[in-house]
Amino acid sequence: MRIGAQVQALPRQADLNFPSPEPLTAAHFSAVLALTRAFEAETGRLDRDRLARWTDAAFLALAVNGGQDGFVIALDQDCTVYDSPNFHWFRARLTNFVYIDRIIVAPRFQGHGLAQALYGAVLARMERTGHSLLACEVNLVPPNARSHAFHGRMGFAQLGEGHPYGDSRKVAYLIRRAGSPADPGAPTPRLQASEQ
Repeated sequence: MRIGAQVQALPRQADLNFPSPEPLTAAHFSAVLALTRAFEAETGRLDRDRLARWTDAAFLALAVNGGQDGFVIALDQDCTVYDSPNFHWFRARLTNFVYIDRIIVAPRFQGHGLAQALYGAVLARMERTGHSLLACEVNLVPPNARSHAFHGRMGFAQLGEGHPYGDSRKVAYLIRRAGSPADPGAPTPRLQASEQ
């Protein structure tokens, strides 16, 4: 089932240029942790120790403008240092996948294609490395309608649902095939020339 179809499309501005993403390193941790705190309800807590372990083990970890404007952390099925119940849900069901731990974009860039560009970088690397599925979860309770709309436009489909934290919170488990198109109505953002 395609997700996000019931959510009204959010306004976007196409063809914006963003600073080139760079590998996320310890020099970016303070900015990444500050941005994470601003979106903790949607993405969960993160401390410096876990950020360091996950960045070291990441399939791909990118920061934009030193982590102040956005970042993504993606791990593949072979990661052994990642303790998320959501990752383990996918690992029990899939074999060749990349999991998005978190993708966060600063408010000034939300709705302008930066998250789509970061996902594009992950998908491009997946195609080069032969990974077939991109996986993530989005909150159902409490609801995250903006994220559902975004993932729907990006071509994700719901694989399942769960209560991974043992409380009332509920998530939708989403997947997308590498190489499959996003919603054809979605604009394609442009990174600076060095990233194209």
